[in-house]
Amino acid sequence: MMGWYNNGGMDTGNWIAMILMMSLFWGAVIFAGIMIFRGTTNSRGDRNSAPTNQTAHRDPMDILNERFARGELENEEYEARKAVLLGTKR
Repeated sequence: MMGWYNNGGMDTGNWIAMILMMSLFWGAVIFAGIMIFRGTTNSRGDRNSAPTNQTAHRDPMDILNERFARGELENEEYEARKAVLLGTKR
């Protein structure tokens, strides 16, 4: 009986190789599924997704007000840019 098991059947090395290959296969299938799922969620406009062309359609005054609120502009520069956008002279 031992002769049949070692010669005609699968020995320990073959079982280990089979388990490793199946693990690699299913790991690749799961990885591909995750990557496909991640690609579809970012296209819906999630917070961490790539920027879109929404900036091109925003009102310039809104952008100016946001920059002033964040402290990127001093009061004088804010008023000067606001006057240019509104078409008035200081």
